[in-house]
Amino acid sequence: MVDSLKKNPSFKGRKGPVVLCIMDGVGFGKYEEGDAVLGAKTPVLDDITKNNPSVRLKAHGKAVGLPSDDDMGNSEVGHNAMGCGRVFSQGAKLVQNSIDTGAMFTGGTWKKLVANAISNKAALHFIGLLSDGNVHSHINHLKSMIEQAKKDGVSMVRVHALLDGRDVGETSALDYFDPFEAFLNDLNDDSFDAAIASGGGRMKITMDRYNADWSMVELGWKTHVLGEGELFTSAHEAIVDLRERSGAIDQDLPPFVIADNEGNPLGPVSDGDSVIFFNFRGDRSIEISKAFTEGESFHEFDRVKVPAVEYAGMMEYDGDLHIPAQYLVNPPEISRTMSEYLVATGIKQYSISETQKFGHVTYFFNGNKTGKFSEELETYVEIPSDNVPFENKPAMKCKEITDNLLEAISSGNYPFIKLNFPNGDMVGHTGVYSAVVESMEAMDRQIGRIREAVEKAGGILILTADHGNADDMYEHDKKTGAVIHNAKGTPKAKTSHSLNPVPCVIYDPDYAGDYDKELVEGLGISSLAATCINLLGYVAPDDYDKSIITLK
Repeated sequence: MVDSLKKNPSFKGRKGPVVLCIMDGVGFGKYEEGDAVLGAKTPVLDDITKNNPSVRLKAHGKAVGLPSDDDMGNSEVGHNAMGCGRVFSQGAKLVQNSIDTGAMFTGGTWKKLVANAISNKAALHFIGLLSDGNVHSHINHLKSMIEQAKKDGVSMVRVHALLDGRDVGETSALDYFDPFEAFLNDLNDDSFDAAIASGGGRMKITMDRYNADWSMVELGWKTHVLGEGELFTSAHEAIVDLRERSGAIDQDLPPFVIADNEGNPLGPVSDGDSVIFFNFRGDRSIEISKAFTEGESFHEFDRVKVPAVEYAGMMEYDGDLHIPAQYLVNPPEISRTMSEYLVATGIKQYSISETQKFGHVTYFFNGNKTGKFSEELETYVEIPSDNVPFENKPAMKCKEITDNLLEAISSGNYPFIKLNFPNGDMVGHTGVYSAVVESMEAMDRQIGRIREAVEKAGGILILTADHGNADDMYEHDKKTGAVIHNAKGTPKAKTSHSLNPVPCVIYDPDYAGDYDKELVEGLGISSLAATCINLLGYVAPDDYDKSIITLK
């Protein structure tokens, strides 16, 4: 338990709520061409930004706990940082540290899975995203584990490799798969046999999240575990052939299974095997982990058979439900989040988004905690997402989110309200520039409605984001900045997050000189927690990162 917050003697807050509006994936673009935020007609956002205190915040790299400033931010670490008010070492950095120190390989879980594979003369399987995007996984982590498995005496390794195309270039898969297959071939000898056994696009199979589309997980199960699907002689052949026939970019590529010399699946998961899901990020790892570890209580789809395996995740993907029970690297221990402090102070909170980002304003914002700190003081509202391609409905559920939000504001029951508009991120990942522009314009209309409601209630609206995406929709030459074009002569779409800063705008219609209008420069999104606490009329904890406002 945490202590209650101390009231600020010089600033009591406003009569209305503090509303934290997280515009997911909306940053300040480095290039005008391909910046869908700049290209969209957003009169409300433009007006609020121009006429109110605003500043740019860091939302990537070390500012959110990632290994280096070359690492793009993501929604999970971003909401962790915003919610806990401090910077914790996050997934990629934790995993790399565990590998560098050898802690992963001396830990009980690694030893157990290796011993199981050796004693059963069985395979050690690795399932996960094969790229260096460093958002869900990193190919170097996988290479280190395979090399160690060989040193430890494992005789067979099978890799079930998911294509990225979201956190890296949309058609960059062969830049990873071809060298990786060469890497495996160099390791192979009379005592060691490693190969890619299956694969498919990350938005097609295996990596669903928030129970949005279990059919993705079912298709992944059939591909990786049952060995069902179209057979190919190599991953290279599968990617080239399926791209040509489907026209899909990497993230949407259909699944494939690699065949052995006799035309049989090369490596379906079987009884006695060991399995590691090597993604470190939790949201898209939970469902496949449940499929492997839950017994008769699992009812999401017919698994046909459930091999008796030793299963582990790279990390514990859900710390409260303990999914999975076995994992290689301990997650960051995040405590004393803003939500916990507000509950201890008796402040009611309201959190809302649609399915795609609901877990971010709840689970991740609360320090990777499932459930509430208080049933009485916290209200969660999830608007079900439509199961359609995001480019086909760019507005997503921003109107429905706002409809509910306005009721919460007008009720007067919630001093603190937070919401997430997923549009900039989820539509941004499609790579369809025109759809992203449309999504920004739809979101802008809803921000206009929120502004009116906040003004009427006498509250404060904070507009910000967790990372960039919609602001950088084209691939650019890193040296010249020029847009890279594809074979058709059109700009090559960029589907990954950007390294750009994000906005922080404070709309306070009842401003009375309580704080400096010049906001503090050079801070990261972790400073939003102290800022929200200050604007609620309280003193932030001493070890929270500095507030963006300077109280008088």
